[in-house]
Amino acid sequence: MSSFFDTDSPSNLTEYSVSELSGSIKRTVEQAFDQVRVRGEISGYRGPHSSGHAYFALKDDKARIDAVVWKGTMGRLKFRPEEGMEVIATGKVTTFPGSSKYQIVIETLEPAGAGALMALIEERKRKLAAEGLFDAARKQLLPYMPKVIGVITSPTGAVIRDILHRIADRFPVHVIVWPVRVQGEGSGNEVAAAIEGFNAFEPDGAIARPDVLIVARGGGSLEDLWSFNDEAVVRAAAASDIPLISAVGHETDWTLIDHASDQRAPTPTGAAEMAVPVKADLEATVSGLSARLKAAMTRRMDGRRQDLRALARALPSLDQLLALPRRRFDEASAGLGRGLTMNTANKRRQFERTALHLRPDMLSSRLSDRRQRLADRMIRAERIIERLLQRNRSRISTADASLRALPARLSGQIHRAQDRLAGLAARADKAIMSDTRRRRSAVAAHDRILQSLSYRNVLKRGYALVRDDAGMPVKEAAALSKGMAISLEFADGSVDAVTGDGGAMPPQPPQPRKRADKPAPAAPPKQGSLF
Repeated sequence: MSSFFDTDSPSNLTEYSVSELSGSIKRTVEQAFDQVRVRGEISGYRGPHSSGHAYFALKDDKARIDAVVWKGTMGRLKFRPEEGMEVIATGKVTTFPGSSKYQIVIETLEPAGAGALMALIEERKRKLAAEGLFDAARKQLLPYMPKVIGVITSPTGAVIRDILHRIADRFPVHVIVWPVRVQGEGSGNEVAAAIEGFNAFEPDGAIARPDVLIVARGGGSLEDLWSFNDEAVVRAAAASDIPLISAVGHETDWTLIDHASDQRAPTPTGAAEMAVPVKADLEATVSGLSARLKAAMTRRMDGRRQDLRALARALPSLDQLLALPRRRFDEASAGLGRGLTMNTANKRRQFERTALHLRPDMLSSRLSDRRQRLADRMIRAERIIERLLQRNRSRISTADASLRALPARLSGQIHRAQDRLAGLAARADKAIMSDTRRRRSAVAAHDRILQSLSYRNVLKRGYALVRDDAGMPVKEAAALSKGMAISLEFADGSVDAVTGDGGAMPPQPPQPRKRADKPAPAAPPKQGSLF
């Protein structure tokens, strides 16, 4: 009778090894969950391993499952996994026998819920950024002191009240509100239409065109702010000619319109502060600048006065300037009396010396000479006048005779012109005849050259020209066939013929022309004997 603790007692259970049991479980799990879709949040993602595979977990509020994405699948994913992203994973469930764990091998991965929205935003952001809508070069500077501000927001929310209150406190200006829905279906199109509508205002129209635009909305979830991620809103903001401030959500929220706008404000109140300066600060600044300007002008005038006084002290006085000229004047006036006395004495002495040379007989002789010269000049003048009168009388007589002989002279000139014309006509006829003869000679010479090059001269030497039935010259014997009609043209006429049975004869090589025997050179004469 066997003992109670006998281990060799028979049993109906199959005995498995650990490896066999793990393999059986692996096959069972893979067959039961060959293709599944699991929705969960990514947890523990640290990026691809050095091998290229990615290991993380999918979890919900009650459970978690390990996940793996192999290297080949990782390169085919449309987006990269991120920590905390809610996704829908498609793959198969398998086990890892080494640690008795099961996991899902992910084949495809797609975002779910807010994670899907974030992925869509990122994809749209990359697309619009590639088109250059977010470039810093497109952004405009905000006007320092706008006269009109356009606000695009909901007219019933607290946002518009905050903006109006802040603008009124800082710098009251004219505000135009374009009411739109800031949440829900169709709100994005309304915001885009409002931006385009403000830009369509005429600068001098009935409604003033805003100098700056504010697109505002309060905080909310990603779904609540989704209208401001609309592609139409982003494109309208980027294309706006009016500088635009985006004030959507709180400081931590961001939308695509923030990248396309010219300036982003953390809150709607902050947008109002960016749009207008503080009036009190401006007045204080203007007052300070005015005081500084007055002080600077006062200091400048004081400095100029001091410079003028210094320059005035450096200038000499009037007495100093006139001292030297006054002294020269006194010296000149003192010597004037003595100079006049000496000048008078000198003139008197010169007069006396000249008077010593003047005598009555000299004056008489000079008067006689002057009278004689005057008489001679009068005589010469009378003679010149007489000669001029005679010359003019002769000219008048000659002109009168010429006028009387004018008809006879004209008739002689006419006869001479007729004789010259007849001579020119005869010379022209001779020149024309000579040129005609020269041209005829040239034509005759050209005709002789043409005749020498004509094929008819060749025919006169005993040759014949073969033509086909079309009248074209036959240049080769191979062009003829049996029974072909041809014509033979000789120097004195043409003869029709038909090719015979022999057909065309092959061309014969030209026979070398025998050279005429040259006469034997004469023997050189023998030199005679010198003896």
